[in-house]
Amino acid sequence: MHTFTYIKSDLYRYSGRLNWVAFTKNYVFNRGFNFSVWLRLTAGGGLVGILAYPIYAWKKRRYGISISHKTRIGYGLYIGHGGPLIINTSAIIGHNVNLSPYTVIGANEGQAAHIGNGVYIGPNCCIVEQVRIGDDATIGAGSVVTKDIPAQATAAGNYARVLNLHQPGRYIGHRWPIEDQAS
Repeated sequence: MHTFTYIKSDLYRYSGRLNWVAFTKNYVFNRGFNFSVWLRLTAGGGLVGILAYPIYAWKKRRYGISISHKTRIGYGLYIGHGGPLIINTSAIIGHNVNLSPYTVIGANEGQAAHIGNGVYIGPNCCIVEQVRIGDDATIGAGSVVTKDIPAQATAAGNYARVLNLHQPGRYIGHRWPIEDQAS
């Protein structure tokens, strides 16, 4: 079942292991993983999704993490320090993405951002409107992204600009292998 594969991929991003000890430890002590479990269960739909929704809604309010269960999110989501976050429902988030606290991915009109695979988004970032962030990019802390960022770039600033193309995806640890997964 895809829902449990998503949860396993998220667990692997947090701990590098797939066992009950790692699951229990991260579920109890890590707000980001705890929230992602309920997000994934709700997003899976069906009876499990319906039963999980009240807990997911409560966790959203408690943790200050506003990510809709309808948002398209790939395998291996990592929410650093447990939020708070605001992600527009129309955003598309790739595989093995790190979201840091106080990040906003939004849109006033139309489609929100498309975040590639292996992207690290630093704390206090604001990603505005329909921008594309390429695979293995790094967005520095406090950046305001209003234009596309190419793959393997490091960008920072207000407004964000590309600083280099030398160290792609270096902050993404324990990558979930996506070759075998459906996109």
